[in-house]
Amino acid sequence: MRPSHFFATTARWLRCAAVLAAVLPFSGCEWLHMDGRQSAMDAQGPVAQAQLSLFYVTCWVTLVIFILVGSVLAYATFKFRARTKADETFVSEDHGHGNPFVEMGLIGASILALVVIAFPTLKDIAYDHDVPAADKADALQVVATGYQWWFKFEYPKEQIAGAGVLTTGNELVIPAGRAIHIDLRSVDVMHSFWVPKLAGKVDMIPNRANLLWLKADHAGYYWGQCAEFCGDSHALMRFRVIALDPKEYAAWLAAQKQPARNVAAPAGDAPKAQFASLRTFKTNEMGFTPNDELDVSPLDAWRAKQFPDKAEDAALIARGRTLFQAKTCVACHTIRGDDGAVGVRGPELTHVGARTTIAGGLLENNPEQMQRWIHNPSLVKPGNKMWVEGYLVNHITLTSDDEVALVAFLQSLK
Repeated sequence: MRPSHFFATTARWLRCAAVLAAVLPFSGCEWLHMDGRQSAMDAQGPVAQAQLSLFYVTCWVTLVIFILVGSVLAYATFKFRARTKADETFVSEDHGHGNPFVEMGLIGASILALVVIAFPTLKDIAYDHDVPAADKADALQVVATGYQWWFKFEYPKEQIAGAGVLTTGNELVIPAGRAIHIDLRSVDVMHSFWVPKLAGKVDMIPNRANLLWLKADHAGYYWGQCAEFCGDSHALMRFRVIALDPKEYAAWLAAQKQPARNVAAPAGDAPKAQFASLRTFKTNEMGFTPNDELDVSPLDAWRAKQFPDKAEDAALIARGRTLFQAKTCVACHTIRGDDGAVGVRGPELTHVGARTTIAGGLLENNPEQMQRWIHNPSLVKPGNKMWVEGYLVNHITLTSDDEVALVAFLQSLK
């Protein structure tokens, strides 16, 4: 190889390496650790672990193929490269075409690679399809229903006298170490249920029954979301799975079956001022406080939300309850124990104050973010039915004082 050709080739490779090095930081990949909130590489349950193992099998097989094909290509490139002008026009004899050993060998190797992938794939499909026989008798039944753009969770075997089945919205609470059988439904368009650390995505299809099962190895707080494009605010359709130890889960279950808290206002009390000022939020502003307890220790933050705020204003809560009925919120939301609040178009709110998120898992459940959501749902989640079929159709208008009172009432529902 001429020196000039060598240096030119080396320069090209260096430029390629420089471009690759410049692009990698923008790829979003974390090379040192892959245990983010929604990383499927950090399996926390048997279903997710089985799917991760299958992924690794596929990776190893394709890596071997890549090395073999790449090695042959590199060998041919350097072995038979043109060194002179005559080599550039040289036509070699056909040594490979029609060679039965080479062709049959390639076909056999391809079939072998497919077989190596197929066996664990079929085994994993059978395992993921339904709860294993050993766990089926003790499996918890849950019905997950997708809406534009939030999730409803029902516990069919947990009946509440006079109110039907136990229902929650956007936060699925389960017992750790126990199999969970989830029936997947959709009432409008196709959605997809995905909790990366517990199980792979499964579609929620209108007028068609579908299911998945999962199990959390230990107590934890898991992020999930819709993984199928379902409209304008698809990217804003999220949910959480909270896995608790059996004793803590039983306590949560008992609390959820109770009617909503009714904070009685002392006679003659006037509401105290809340929020020093109601601020204006930027478009697409993040709905979570960075580096707070929900970010650092989400399960502890969830536990803290189960208890009433010691500084709550009983008179303000009572005013918020009155507004909740007067502004026709009861037409779309259910609050057990609150006469008239039996709507089913929106999430069930009996214990909404005990959840860590609102607005389909998009915003942190605190007074400021709840006021942001109530003030104008369309600015937070474009196209949502609360704005279109609630505020606009019913001509709902709220003053700042109204918003503050409604927030106080909803936050009191533990």
